[in-house]
Parts: sequence; structure tokens; C-alpha cells
Amino acid sequence: MAKSYDFIAIGDTVTDAFIDLKEGASAHLDIDRGTRELCMRFADKIPYDDVYVIPAVGNSANAAVAASRLGLKSALVSNVGGDYFGKECLDTLRAEKVSTEFVKIHKGAKTNYHYVLWYEDDRTILIKHEEYPYKLTNVDDPSWIYFSSLGGNSEAFHKVVLSYLRKRPKIKLAFQPGTFQMKMGRKKLAGVYSRAEVVICNKEEAQRILGIDENNVKILLKKMHNIGPKIVVITDGPKGAYASDGKSAWFMPPYPDPKPPLERTGAGDAFSSTFVVALCCGRSVPEALEWAPINSMSVVQYVGAREGLLTRKQLKAYLQKAPRSYKPQRI
Repeated sequence: MAKSYDFIAIGDTVTDAFIDLKEGASAHLDIDRGTRELCMRFADKIPYDDVYVIPAVGNSANAAVAASRLGLKSALVSNVGGDYFGKECLDTLRAEKVSTEFVKIHKGAKTNYHYVLWYEDDRTILIKHEEYPYKLTNVDDPSWIYFSSLGGNSEAFHKVVLSYLRKRPKIKLAFQPGTFQMKMGRKKLAGVYSRAEVVICNKEEAQRILGIDENNVKILLKKMHNIGPKIVVITDGPKGAYASDGKSAWFMPPYPDPKPPLERTGAGDAFSSTFVVALCCGRSVPEALEWAPINSMSVVQYVGAREGLLTRKQLKAYLQKAPRSYKPQRI
């Protein structure tokens, strides 16, 4: 019998290898075409400054760790290969007090491994999701299920998760769509969107999900509500974030950075998971908006998505010393 959890995250986990290109001769940004492109010399030997290998990350794994550090009993539903990197991922999750009882080990298969080209304070990620046979065992009735990024062969699995949730209406669903889930399109995932208590994405992702070129965030919030979720959160990078419960909407400014960001991977995951943890702890939408940017601020001070995640005590300390302007603003 599965244990009772507050927070169960479902999604792929991965090892990220950060290749630090620094600024200089190794690479440069080309912005002449209206979009930023990372450029390097073709058919050449490109020097790099350092490499940092960080196991057990990815949207859902990051969320499970964030929930654990913030005091919830959390678990991860995921897949790893029967290789060294799979063992390293499992050991890392256990060290973070995230239960791995629902993580399936596939002998003879590889663990997801991504290469992160780190340049200045941002990155381009080379991704490859291994094609695991996705299955969902009995995870009992957690307070929340946090559903996020999966591989391109996971379409049928979404129906399995949705069926599980429909039989257990007390479970609240948070959905943070990943790359392949957005490629599937909102029509194929209509049941997931309509079952969700909260959907969280960034502004560009909201435009992609809806299939519209709309910059007005209030309109995006309304149209996202129209596809089903009770609560919609749209982040806009360092500009701040927006949330709506269908009756009221708020803008939340970012928490002031103590120093310039080192590396931005995981900032969105930190925001999303912390927002959901706050709701799980009985906080209101405006209160959850106050929690979430703090973890994002902390994560970007470190390499990778996990190291900077805060404990509840640390997060409360930042809240107590927040400037007066750090408040949700009705829009």
C-alpha cells in the first residue's frame, strides 16, 4: 500500500551537464534576425570554461525537491535507466527526502541526459527524452498531483493519469506543460486542462498553448481559464508574474535579486512548484504569489535548478525582510 503524501510530482527526471562557455571567443549571440541565436564556429574545437553535472532535475523532479524542502511529504513518479546516472538520480532524490517508491528502473535503458550550453546568465538546452514505457501505479490520494514534462511517446499515458484523477476528485491537479505536452496541443490534453486546479506557464507558452499572438496578459489569463483550469498563472521572466482565480487577477513583481543572476535554469520550476506548495499549505492565491518569486530569486544565484531551493524557514525570512513594494497588485 502506498504511503500518504502531500505532493506527488509526475514527469521525467534528467541529469543536466552544464557546459560553461563564458563570454568571449567560444560563442557569441546573434540578434540581427530579431531572435537571439547562440553561435559557435562550425567544424572547430570550441573551448569551454568548466562543466557541472547535476542529477535528478527536470520540471517534476525539481518540484518534488522544492516541496520536500518546504516541508511537505513528497514523492516522484518517474523513470530512470539501469545505469550509473539512474542510480545517481535516485540517491540524490533520497538525500532530498523525496520518496522514490514510484520511480521505475529500466534495466538496459539509459537515464535522460541533457546538455546545457551555458552562456552569460542564460542557457540553451540540448534535450533527449528516452522512450520509457510510461505506467502509473497506485499512488493513493495525495493532496496534490503536480504533472509536467514527459517524452514524446507519452500521449496515451496522459489518458491514464486523467482516468486516475477522475476516479479521485479530491486530488487537486497542478499542470505545468512541458515541451512535448505543448506539441501535443491543447485539444489532445483538453481533459487535463479542464481537470486542473491550476495551470502554470510563461507568457510565450500561453501564446503557444492558445495558438494566438496576444501580448495582453489579462486576455491570455481569460482565454486560459476558458480551457478549464480554476487558477491560471502566467510568468513573464524578470518582469514578474500574473495570476487569476477567475474572479480576481493580480500582478506580482519579482523579489529583488541580492546580486545579478548567475544562471537562470530552474527559475520557472522554482516559481511554479513553490506557488503550488503554498496552495497545498492553505495559502490564498495572492499569498502563493508572494512565496513563489522568492525561490526563483534564490535558484538563479546557483548553477542548476536544485541547489538554490529554499527551506520554509529560509523562505519566511526573505518574506519578513521584503520591501514594501513586494505585494500582489490587482489588475
